[in-house]
Amino acid sequence: MISESSCGEQGEALMLILHRDDDYRLMFNPFGLAKSALLVMLMAALMTVLPAYALDVAAVPVSKQNKTGLYLDAREAYELKQRLAEKALFIDIRTRAEISTLGMPTLVDAHIPFLEYLENPAWDDKNLRFKMEFNPGFSAEMQRRMHERGLSKDDTVILICRSGDRSARATDYLLEDGYKKIYTVVDGFEGDMQKDGPNAGRRIVNGWKNADLPWSYQLDKNKMYLQKR
Repeated sequence: MISESSCGEQGEALMLILHRDDDYRLMFNPFGLAKSALLVMLMAALMTVLPAYALDVAAVPVSKQNKTGLYLDAREAYELKQRLAEKALFIDIRTRAEISTLGMPTLVDAHIPFLEYLENPAWDDKNLRFKMEFNPGFSAEMQRRMHERGLSKDDTVILICRSGDRSARATDYLLEDGYKKIYTVVDGFEGDMQKDGPNAGRRIVNGWKNADLPWSYQLDKNKMYLQKR
């Protein structure tokens, strides 16, 4: 799928080439090809050296869709973070209880819960669990972590939660806050539930853990969200 998600900085540089002055067009396009034809040729060559993100966007459940249209599965998130390294911020937005009991991807740059449990959380009758509330410190901590790494709102951000619902909502929130390239990991850390069979209800379908990607129960204090709830 040729998209901004697969082209990154190289794709942006290519587009700049196509809009330079006549001298640059002669240098990179000596045969006088139409811009559209040249773009197709250059993009084809570019894609041979960049990872192909094959996620079927049409298959993303409505609850996991976001306004940015930028989706990754767990393996793609791992590959993108490996490729961009310090030029991307990888954030685990689950609750402190989740990362404490279930572990966290080792590639994550920081933990910033999007939703959290209050000191005495109310009961959620619909979902049969305690209610989580929006973390009012989410935006400020995101900005602090970005500034800490010399990144801006134009740089790449990858969000991961349990199974992709919360991260989709968080990407929409950050989009409204001015961030430009925010990806949601659609299968999250634990993955989706098996729908039938003897393992029905267990999260064994996909996700970071089930893909055997690096994670640990040992948490790095420097990555933790230590603000008061």
